[in-house]
Amino acid sequence: MELQVTNSPFNQEQTELLNRVLPTLSPTQRIWLSGYLTALQSTAAPNATAEAAPEVSLPAATSVSREVMVLFGSQTGNSSNLAKKTAKLLEERGFQVTLSSMGDFKSNTLKKLQNLLILVSTHGEGDPPDSAIAFYEFLYSKRAPQLEELRYSVLALGDTSYEFFCQTGKDFDKRLEELGAQRIVPRVDCDVDFDEPAADWMNQVVQALGQTSTAAASAVSAGLAIGDSAETEYSRSNPYYAEVLENLNLNGRGSDRETRHIELSLEGSNLQYEPGDSLGIYPENHPRLVDELIETMGWKPEESITLKNGDALALRDALLRHYEITVLTKPLLEQAAQLVPDSGISKLLEPGKEQELRSYIEGRDLLDLVQDYSLKGVTASAFTGILRKLPARLYSIASSSKAFPDEVHLTVRTVRYEARGRNRYGVCSVQLAERIQPGDQLPVYIQHNPSFKLPDNTDAPIIMIGPGTGVAPFRAFLGEREETGAEGRTWLFYGDQHFSTDFLYQVEWQRWLKDGVLTRMDVAFSRDTDQKVYVQHRMLEKSGELYQWLKEGAYIYVCGDEKKMAHDVHAALGTILEQEGGLSPEEASEYLIRMQQEKRYQRDVY
Repeated sequence: MELQVTNSPFNQEQTELLNRVLPTLSPTQRIWLSGYLTALQSTAAPNATAEAAPEVSLPAATSVSREVMVLFGSQTGNSSNLAKKTAKLLEERGFQVTLSSMGDFKSNTLKKLQNLLILVSTHGEGDPPDSAIAFYEFLYSKRAPQLEELRYSVLALGDTSYEFFCQTGKDFDKRLEELGAQRIVPRVDCDVDFDEPAADWMNQVVQALGQTSTAAASAVSAGLAIGDSAETEYSRSNPYYAEVLENLNLNGRGSDRETRHIELSLEGSNLQYEPGDSLGIYPENHPRLVDELIETMGWKPEESITLKNGDALALRDALLRHYEITVLTKPLLEQAAQLVPDSGISKLLEPGKEQELRSYIEGRDLLDLVQDYSLKGVTASAFTGILRKLPARLYSIASSSKAFPDEVHLTVRTVRYEARGRNRYGVCSVQLAERIQPGDQLPVYIQHNPSFKLPDNTDAPIIMIGPGTGVAPFRAFLGEREETGAEGRTWLFYGDQHFSTDFLYQVEWQRWLKDGVLTRMDVAFSRDTDQKVYVQHRMLEKSGELYQWLKEGAYIYVCGDEKKMAHDVHAALGTILEQEGGLSPEEASEYLIRMQQEKRYQRDVY
């Protein structure tokens, strides 16, 4: 929306100047400017006529402690990365900051804290990340203390395509309030495009904590942002365009599956990664879906669309590269119902129809929505205004940078299926399979994952459980161990459909077995026998030996499907502890939680 003389306190010259400048500012620059103006206002002369900016106040602000605990619960690394930025921001402004994972935090010290910032993601169907489970359970137990002296704020990360959006953050926020703690600033819930709301939350928190004096407020308010306006390093907000070196199908002829092995060049990027980290790729939507959507809505492909950051793109390019069009969410349907009140969408959102809404959203895309509810007639500008940004896709890195300097490898299963009379495509996987060739470039960044790392002790034995593409990080683990000469024993459980066509990286596993890098390997090919056999069945068959490895300090790593496989593997581990260790179900559960706290049980599940 443009400023006008009639809707603002500015004269004509000021209005024209602001309308030229504001659309060119990045989100980071806008946040910085906001902080700068707040600081300027706080030091303005008493007779200044500008309207005072709203402030966030704390009870007993004059006695606010300068000590802050920044606590994060992270599954893929986003909360961890934001927590580090928050801590750095506070330290630069003179606060004494302690940064900790929830998995490392001693719960009995909670009552001693005065300022607590929680940054936490929600995993699966409303569950806490693995590293946050123990702290979460402590807060909801009878042992949780009253916290009247505590001030806190929560930054919740989630995905609106999931029913229990930001549930873990909401639970923490609610429970801390129940225990008597007072909010520094209200909780902020972030969708997958979290940079701007996270920056705004940090801005508010630091300003509120800094309101012990006018001078402190001024120092804190100026220049707050989580990004760097002169950003030179490649990152999530500034991806590197990596050249594709190789793109191969790993499955044999006759397989029902297609799994791409992608090799990318990082030469000259200065991007660093470790085994266990992920690579983010910003994908493009399928051109066929984009064209069908434009045709159905009666739009013009070349029509100019203004993005939220002020950039202008042709409609087709915006739908290809910027907007998410393959996933429906409840917030999207709510906005669509407001956009077209007589469409009938509002009936789907009525109380008591939660299951019907859930069933409709599952597996449908934007084209389904506009066809089912006859939304033709809405302008492209109005419709794209309710769409969220196309999120990056994260893939576990399948290479060791020590074995492949200046390269990064991925293992990607191609998703194709037919539903409701149309072919459906995995956004990134089909782009890689059909439209990316060696020599092409992809916008990428490294997603560090401190929650999925090899043990510091290279003599420690490791057990890796990764069916299908879940085996990707274990190729990186073994490549790293080979290059570093690690002596610890290694055991891989791997599974897929058919031995003859679906044994991913078979030659490499066999070479590592021969060379002793891989101590032992158990495989499960579910479609080669009358009775389906999966990795958890192989684990139970070897329960005695597996339990012995655990007694000898083995680390367990699980990667792959969270909904089914990871649950079944977790249950198998519990059964092994009960059968071989003589533990009760409760004791087995506590044993696994203890292993998670000791970082001996790590999962990279999705």
